[in-house]
Amino acid sequence: MAIKVYKPTSNGRRNMTSLDYSQVITKSKPEKSLLESKSHTAGRNNYGHKTVRHRGGGNKTQYRIIDFKRTKDNVSATVKGIEYDPNRTANIALLVYTDGTKSYIIAPKGLKVGDQVQSGSDADIKVGNALPLKDIPVGTAIHNIELKPGKGGQLVRAAGAGAQLLGKEDKYVMVRLASGEVRMVLGVCRATIGTIGNEEHELINVGKAGRNRWVGKRPQSRGSVMNPNDHPHGGGEGKAPIGRPSPLSPWGKKTIGKKTRSTKARSNKLIIRRKKK
Repeated sequence: MAIKVYKPTSNGRRNMTSLDYSQVITKSKPEKSLLESKSHTAGRNNYGHKTVRHRGGGNKTQYRIIDFKRTKDNVSATVKGIEYDPNRTANIALLVYTDGTKSYIIAPKGLKVGDQVQSGSDADIKVGNALPLKDIPVGTAIHNIELKPGKGGQLVRAAGAGAQLLGKEDKYVMVRLASGEVRMVLGVCRATIGTIGNEEHELINVGKAGRNRWVGKRPQSRGSVMNPNDHPHGGGEGKAPIGRPSPLSPWGKKTIGKKTRSTKARSNKLIIRRKKK
């Protein structure tokens, strides 16, 4: 997918870029049977109190029901279209099975309209097919990886992401994630062959503040421009440093670089190498 650059007809257009969807997207209207309504909370909880800052507004969207489990085994499906999904960075592909069932999957790189995909232990090692990890050859690029059998894919679901199967050991397989982390996953968990498409998504330059408002993001103010009673970084004359050993949140908690993973997490023993710093 190519990057579309605009002529500088205004200050907002001057550095704006977007994706040229005409090269990849083949279907503009979503499948009605696979849509659900989606409510926007604007960062409020059930009491109406703001619990997440900088959220609100944005265009109304509907949720596309994605098949992360891929449990319809030994039934081939045809790719009927590649669609845009407002709820994720990756594109999605509409599948129609031979029995008439329709479903969405995350569109991997190289998947085209008319291609046949399948799931199950007997499926070929082909882009878009879903298999248990124990049946996938070592060195294969994979995505949409399950962590618990039958729960559905949880890892590697963003645009351009991909993981690699490094080896097999007893009932576990070794997987290297996009972050560089190497961890063990049960061999009966499923994954999809290939890497996710739309890899140029990270190259988009938003260009103007209004474009962030369209997706429900409200403005942020830096702590250093606030008063001392509003933020630990606030106060001072002119552009003053934060004056603290490490950055803090508005509530005085350490942030930016502080490790949040629990040292008691039971999955720690499955992680062989941490992600690259």
